[in-house]
Amino acid sequence: MEEESTLKHLIKAIQHGELCTVRHQLNDHVNKQSVIYTHFGKSGDTLLHYAARYGHLDILRYLVDELDMDIEVYNNDYKRVLHEASSMGHYGCVRYLIAKGTKIDSLKKADWTPLMMACTRRNLDVVSELLDHGADPMLQNKDGWNAFHIACREGDPAIIQHLLLAKPEVWNTTSKTGRTPLHTAALHGCEDAVKILLERCSYVPDGKDSCGVTPFMDAIRNGHIAIAKLLLENHKVRQRLNINIHLCIEMAYISVYGYA
Repeated sequence: MEEESTLKHLIKAIQHGELCTVRHQLNDHVNKQSVIYTHFGKSGDTLLHYAARYGHLDILRYLVDELDMDIEVYNNDYKRVLHEASSMGHYGCVRYLIAKGTKIDSLKKADWTPLMMACTRRNLDVVSELLDHGADPMLQNKDGWNAFHIACREGDPAIIQHLLLAKPEVWNTTSKTGRTPLHTAALHGCEDAVKILLERCSYVPDGKDSCGVTPFMDAIRNGHIAIAKLLLENHKVRQRLNINIHLCIEMAYISVYGYA
């Protein structure tokens, strides 16, 4: 029980960024050589995972540089330390891990890369750092989404623009259900993202997913009227509007067409 309490204290100190306490605990109160190889709890996290998740670069350096912990260690979801730092937007930790030679495109469960996880956060510096060191934005997860698809769901214009700059063809992708990033941006109401996609990408009008749903239909069904108008104005809806108009009437969104 005493050892269990000590380990909990150690993990809490890492989470709170208390390097002096971490040093003290590892030097005086636990079996250092044992604990650095320990996976904790149901998630199977290591001390490195905790340090990277909470963004404490000084502790991360200590664990790697002084205790020689392996930066490629993974937890029960196959998340590496870089996944943790990237998913939480900790630029300093990401930069350090890359400098130490970590694998850029390692896969966690469901085939997510660190770049994909970084795209769930509005942190351009992290995304840029990963791309600058060879992260591949074209890789797809188990659902067929690449990093650009994920960025369009989140709707950060700077990250979307940067991905297009790094890999101009990255927009030309579909998920396993036939959905494009334009579908996703329209569904989630990301108007700025839709504007960028209409300006810089060559999506076909009325592109359908495997269920026959178009970006316009996604926008209408979720009440994103401004996006529906954008799609109309940019000729991303064909002239076969009778079905779409009927849908609008049914859902009380006929105002999209400017009719009384």
